[in-house]
Amino acid sequence: MTNDIITIELISSKIYSIRGSKVMLDRDLAMLYEVETRALKQAVRRNIQRFPEDFMFELTENEELSLRSQNVTLKRGEHSKYLSFAFTEQGVAMLSSVLRSERAIQVNIQIMRTFTKLRHMIAGHEELKKAIEELKKQTDERFEVVFTVLDKLLADDQNSKKKIGF
Repeated sequence: MTNDIITIELISSKIYSIRGSKVMLDRDLAMLYEVETRALKQAVRRNIQRFPEDFMFELTENEELSLRSQNVTLKRGEHSKYLSFAFTEQGVAMLSSVLRSERAIQVNIQIMRTFTKLRHMIAGHEELKKAIEELKKQTDERFEVVFTVLDKLLADDQNSKKKIGF
């Protein structure tokens, strides 16, 4: 896999919402870095002091099973028998100090850009919601159907995000 294949869309598809945090899983990061998941986890364990719980955490069995049931590509028996590590944005950034290859540096830069873009998109949704609420206050019932449709679209967009855990 070359750097030009690592698109924001590819990285975005590997970001999950688990325990209220946007995270990437060890197996996805290993694939992007072109290293074995085992090697990535080993490097993290050797430098565990760099990864406090708000940077990285291990999934529970229930979270792992829930993730498998949501994602058809994660079939039982095809992946590690060990629980996955989930890395927050800060944890992914810290990986660049643990995995020192040129590939890791370039992939981390692209991942940081993706997290930044996602934050801006989320902020844009919040601004749009506020603007719609202001418009609702200023208009009469003739536009109620328009606001109903907009509310549904915004709600559908929120529900389509990958979420597991609590």
